[in-house]
Amino acid sequence: MQALLKPNSDKTAQLILQGKAVKNLGAKAYHAYKTQAMPVVLDSFQRLRGQYQRIIVEGAGSPAEINLRQDDIANMGFAEAVDCPVILVADIDRGGVFAHLVGTLELLSESEQLRILGFVINRFRGDIEILQPGIDWLEQKSEKPVFGVLPYLHDLYLESEDSVAVEQPKMDTEVFNIVVPRLPRMSNHTDFDVLRLNAAVDIQFCRNPELAGKADLIILPGSKSVRDDLAWLRQSGWESVILRHLRYGGKLIGLCGGYQMLGSLIDDPQGVEGEPGSSSGLGLLDMQTTLTNEKQLKQLTGQLLISNARVNGYEIHAGISAGRALLSPVIRLENGEMEGSLSQDQQILGTYFHGLFDSPDAYPPMSTYLSPVKFNIRRQKWPYIAKNLKYNP
Repeated sequence: MQALLKPNSDKTAQLILQGKAVKNLGAKAYHAYKTQAMPVVLDSFQRLRGQYQRIIVEGAGSPAEINLRQDDIANMGFAEAVDCPVILVADIDRGGVFAHLVGTLELLSESEQLRILGFVINRFRGDIEILQPGIDWLEQKSEKPVFGVLPYLHDLYLESEDSVAVEQPKMDTEVFNIVVPRLPRMSNHTDFDVLRLNAAVDIQFCRNPELAGKADLIILPGSKSVRDDLAWLRQSGWESVILRHLRYGGKLIGLCGGYQMLGSLIDDPQGVEGEPGSSSGLGLLDMQTTLTNEKQLKQLTGQLLISNARVNGYEIHAGISAGRALLSPVIRLENGEMEGSLSQDQQILGTYFHGLFDSPDAYPPMSTYLSPVKFNIRRQKWPYIAKNLKYNP
């Protein structure tokens, strides 16, 4: 990881360089800091260059964002610094593909224009012969080739990055219904990708807590700013809905930041994710979390303690959790350490383990844990992921 901006609010973000939190910055302060961040980015690139024969660099946003061009470290500024060739890729499905490519090229400096080898047109559907006159014009106008036209693939599924689709709950009684509060600073959306692809699961991301009334399971997701998202959760009425859900026998899972919310206290004395201070948690697990500048970054392999299922994933968070709740763990890690917490009534599960749902072996035991009545009656309609998904990004 070279440089990562982890938003704390609409105006500030935590800067992480090579996996280590550096400081919280506003937009102006970050742009001023880019000259200091660039050597770190170049160091990461050189390390990759020492390990691999070819490196593909993906830009961030547009290479022609004029207001962000000065001291750019993500797009053409980086390409100039490491002297790498560039291919412009445009999405024709959004419309205006020729204007996009020609306009971008015109806004680049002379040296940057010379760096552009050619173009790729992405997500095309229809008769390629109809597109050909436009390709001929583009090549004549720019004096650069179109290397290819990529088709629109209807069944292709790619992982989400920093956003999640807004969906309205259907709450089908024939499937397992999962509701995820759509936190303003929600992170690690890929935790849910495998669930969204499962025909036996209906997973919905909701702002309105009243839409969670018929959920079998509520999952509190990760967060880029846990205390702020916890405050939003309370202000939006989610806390009372979650407590009602538990009284009626529903299950609750907290993942990473959502796990921290389940405890009695979240303390951020150094202002790692915002203003320094403390917040009372939901009090559903007997534990407290202290946020620290040092991020926990680990690849994890272990065994679910509710079964013999092997799971693989990772841990990435700021904060150390401690308390009696950790005496009832969820996973025994390969190194012998214990991870996560399961409440005595087994309604509430919390973990820092990202990728919990990705392991095919974990599906039958997890489904039985989440809803033994529904899944036993329906003979575990929640299928093995490995047998039922065509996941080829």
